[in-house]
Amino acid sequence: MRLLIVEDELKTATFLKKGLTENGFVVDTAHNGEDGLHLVLTGTYDLVILDVGLPERSGWSVVTEIRQHGKGLPVLFLTARDTVTDRIKGLELGADDYLVKPFSFAELLVRVRTILRRGPLRNEDTLQIADLTIDLNRHRAFRSGTRLDLAPKEFSLLSLLARRAGEVLTRTVIADQLWDMNFDSGTNVVDVAIRRLRTKVDDPFPQKLIHTIRGVGYVLEEH
Repeated sequence: MRLLIVEDELKTATFLKKGLTENGFVVDTAHNGEDGLHLVLTGTYDLVILDVGLPERSGWSVVTEIRQHGKGLPVLFLTARDTVTDRIKGLELGADDYLVKPFSFAELLVRVRTILRRGPLRNEDTLQIADLTIDLNRHRAFRSGTRLDLAPKEFSLLSLLARRAGEVLTRTVIADQLWDMNFDSGTNVVDVAIRRLRTKVDDPFPQKLIHTIRGVGYVLEEH
């Protein structure tokens, strides 16, 4: 499989390329946003490892342009920014995962392989599951044509579930994407958020879309 690393820190880019090559990947590198975007749009890659803080064009801008060109290839963000706002922004722009520096190569390798196994996220402007419609650009969601009154965090949670429709997401994965990275699995913040989301997305309608997989997590799908 061919990967692209877009990283302006030469030491980091060289380290990642060496490690990924040793693990059987073909790896290209770019050191600024413009070159990275050009390679994505003109080449064929299975995954892009993209730094957020790039010269010439930010990682946010690169992934936005990639999605606007209809490219659905997976994107793994690398960044020194460990804030909830940044993780939500990356998710809403179409990122598949988010790794905060400093990180171990072993963790990056696991995340790369996990992303490649599940394939690209659904990155359409509009997601449709049964009678649920999600307009990602306008941050609106509807069921049977009725607009759902969702808070920003609820919309982000619903979008995450919808982008990975049919895939069971653990509480840790959900918390990692939408809350603090150092999530304490002993808390019930994810369960509470899911319960609130269900009151708006599922309770008023006969067909239930958000399902609990006991002991594992949650999945959004038609039954």
